[in-house]
Amino acid sequence: MPTKTPDLPQLLDSLNPRASLVQRHLWLIDLLDWVRGHGDDVQATVARVRLLLDAVQLRPEWQAQWRLWWATFIGSVDATVLLADHGFAPRTAFFSEFGHRLRKKCLPLTPETTDLAELFELLLPSPFDMQWLRALDTATLARVQELLFAGTDLDTQTAATTGSGQTILLDALTFSVGQINATGFASEIRQRMSDPAQQERPFHDLPAHFADYRAAVEQQGPRSPAALAAAAALRQQLDACRQAALTVYAHLEEHGISVGIVFRLHQLRERALRIRDLMDCLQSETPVAALTRLMAKLVAVSQEGRSIRALIASSSHLISAKVAERSAESGEHYITRNAAEYRDMLRAAGGGGLVLAFTTWAKFGVYALGLSAFWGGFAAGLNYALSFVIVMLLHWTVATKQPAVTAPAMAAKLKDMDAPDSVENFVDEVAHLLRSQMAAILGNLGVVIPGVLLICAALHFSGRPPMVTPEQALHVLHDQSLLGPTVLFAAFTGVLLFASSIVAGWFENWFVLHRIDSALTFNPRFTRVLGPLRARRWGQWLRHHISGLAANISLGMMLGLIPAFAGFFGLGLEVRHVTLSTGQVSAAAATLGLQVLHLPDFWWAVAGLCAIGPLNLAVSFYLAFRVALRAHNVSGVERERIHQAIWSRLRRAPASFLLPR
Repeated sequence: MPTKTPDLPQLLDSLNPRASLVQRHLWLIDLLDWVRGHGDDVQATVARVRLLLDAVQLRPEWQAQWRLWWATFIGSVDATVLLADHGFAPRTAFFSEFGHRLRKKCLPLTPETTDLAELFELLLPSPFDMQWLRALDTATLARVQELLFAGTDLDTQTAATTGSGQTILLDALTFSVGQINATGFASEIRQRMSDPAQQERPFHDLPAHFADYRAAVEQQGPRSPAALAAAAALRQQLDACRQAALTVYAHLEEHGISVGIVFRLHQLRERALRIRDLMDCLQSETPVAALTRLMAKLVAVSQEGRSIRALIASSSHLISAKVAERSAESGEHYITRNAAEYRDMLRAAGGGGLVLAFTTWAKFGVYALGLSAFWGGFAAGLNYALSFVIVMLLHWTVATKQPAVTAPAMAAKLKDMDAPDSVENFVDEVAHLLRSQMAAILGNLGVVIPGVLLICAALHFSGRPPMVTPEQALHVLHDQSLLGPTVLFAAFTGVLLFASSIVAGWFENWFVLHRIDSALTFNPRFTRVLGPLRARRWGQWLRHHISGLAANISLGMMLGLIPAFAGFFGLGLEVRHVTLSTGQVSAAAATLGLQVLHLPDFWWAVAGLCAIGPLNLAVSFYLAFRVALRAHNVSGVERERIHQAIWSRLRRAPASFLLPR
């Protein structure tokens, strides 16, 4: 059974400065648990703080015990770790911090520690603590300082400004400045700064400004004119360092995003803000109030420091924007806006359907080999990947691959919704997009069906075995039936279609970040083997096609291998790609002949195909659209106005969503 928190008189009576380290820490945890109460009413918690102060005021002898307890507590823990490093990665690397946060989520903390940062997470473990700390008014904080900390290191007349408390704050500042300098001097940061930023040398001058500030504080006090002037100069130098670090982002935007570098820049910015907070604590005339504000911020840092999602979001925002930007540029090529482009889309989709007809034949050929689950999935993935790459190189298209790149193009249009006629223009884009998707689907399916039937006829007249046996044909119809899990599998395939676009954007960014095209063009080993001209052509070709290659190969391998891996874990998860599924149903119908029209399974399979296509498109489009909106920081969009405009267009000109003008 959980232990009940003692009431206030018991807590005050149990204060023991001579208790062991862990017992002292457990007492403080119990006291804060009592202050917190149920953790759902801020004003009730503030009232408990006042009640604690009233109780202490009635016990003058208790204050002497408290001062001794406080001196023992401060002497036994390292407060600089909390003030300088809490909330920052122990190592300035994204994956190290990822592992650190994962361990914090999985492993419990112990109060038997001298690390005040670790103890802090046990003392103030919930977001509610930030709320009640911020709600403490000036009068209550003044009473806290007078009753609880009079004669201690947090008294305004003693060490908060001149003694060990001041030393702790200055040491925390020293560590923070050192970390900022280390980040600014790191080669991966320094080399990416702009030339003017490097010439100004802000990180070189930062230690000297801090040394002047520390000397002024130690010799004349933190609120002396010399210390205030040195503080202003230090703040100005910190701003110069932050501005120099910001120039790295321009280099990343142009030459590829590194999650590790973005993470280090984020840490640098947060450390600069922490330095400002520590300086405010030194210079404040009410140290307890300043420290309380800092404690509230540290609680927020603790909560964020446990969040893996926050880490990924803060570090991957730029690469998400880069992926969305690349996808938006690619997506523009898949949106038709006139009759000529519509006909071109039909022809390109027809070419894609022709290739996928042969892909269907090869798929059943792989099944006939009787390979194990993994190697069968691997061979199927190679078949899909090769087919998708051929479609790309021939400048044809596969309908289901479009939404993941057209969605960011649509989201980019939402950034200018305040412009005149913006809503009407966006509705035009919606109509263009739907027409483009319709043309792509019609082109794919309009060719894959006769293509598969022609291949089956050629096999029959040449005396070769059919593409599928009658037993396999019935199995195919059963698998594609709307009555089964086809809808779930189709939605899952939409997720894979979206994932392939993310892989493509990440891989292109990696290619650019590491300058692989330049290495292929100028590296002596490559130029000796290929020759300078051919090496240049290879470099330029890969730079232009690397995204498409990554998208198509990753999609093909995921379609082939994920069902095999899912089967290993007994999940029974499969994929349903509308064009490939249509080719399989066509092959089954060719084997069974005209009698297939009398089979209910055939019509349920056709109904399944009617569900697969929209789900493939809708899921991949939705996911890509959400990522693009987040990457573009689109907010405040008048959604209702857009919805009304779309419905108005549907009533006024429904054909505009299907056929070009």
